[in-house]
Amino acid sequence: MNKSAELKQKWEFVVDKLSQQFADGEKLTIDGIIYLIGVQELGQGHRKFKKDEKINLMHIAICKLLEPYGYYEFDFFDNDGWPHYKIQTQLPNLKPGEQSVLIKEAIVSYFETLDFFNP
Repeated sequence: MNKSAELKQKWEFVVDKLSQQFADGEKLTIDGIIYLIGVQELGQGHRKFKKDEKINLMHIAICKLLEPYGYYEFDFFDNDGWPHYKIQTQLPNLKPGEQSVLIKEAIVSYFETLDFFNP
């Protein structure tokens, strides 16, 4: 199986599994999955978040997802327990399709480190 086909298969598995677990089977969007990763990385459990907190959760997720690629580095936790990252390398200018592939690869890799694909 080539890399593209493997990514597609794993991506669909992530979407299906998370959609069943968190969206009553309604297909989650990439933004929904990024939000869930942000909640996981914050580590404060399930609670109501304000609009600005939701944006911050997605930022946390993006930083965590792109950290292994050298774009961000964890810096510190603030007094409220929110993680902060610093930019290591500016993201390259990517076309929308390239951005989508990069973030899907990063999400699949994130879940691979959590043994998400093992039964």
